[in-house]
Amino acid sequence: MNPNHVVKRMCCATLWGALSLTVLPSEVRSQASEQQQEQALVVNFEDADWGQPGTRDGFPQGVQSAPLGIDPENGGPTYFARFPAGSHFDLHWHTHAEYVAVLSGAVTIVLGENSHSLSPGSYIVIPARMNHSWDVPPGNEVVILVRRRGPADFNFAGR
Repeated sequence: MNPNHVVKRMCCATLWGALSLTVLPSEVRSQASEQQQEQALVVNFEDADWGQPGTRDGFPQGVQSAPLGIDPENGGPTYFARFPAGSHFDLHWHTHAEYVAVLSGAVTIVLGENSHSLSPGSYIVIPARMNHSWDVPPGNEVVILVRRRGPADFNFAGR
């Protein structure tokens, strides 16, 4: 290939990139700007800033969470959650979808009518408004990583 063609392609690509930034709607440019300003984050769940153990009705007694961030576009939080051995999370649903990865321990989740036994490495998508509950067997705690598509809410079934 002729080296001049490579330079011309690079110049055209650079020019096209510059032009496309100037004609994008301001909303898209601001989103691109926000993404560029995002800071790097590295957190091992063992070293996370865990909150106080919870005691709220319907939630597993002793559950803890460690916030990691909020999505600026939809307000959805990302956080670690740690459930004590033998705990139960009552049947509930959320307005927005929830995405969960099991990091340690074992847990059983009931999604709608189906029960699933999960171990480290398992990934779950919980659609918006789907009833679900969690059970942690005795003898082990479980740590999960949660990301939500919108602000967190908990709507307990039958209440």
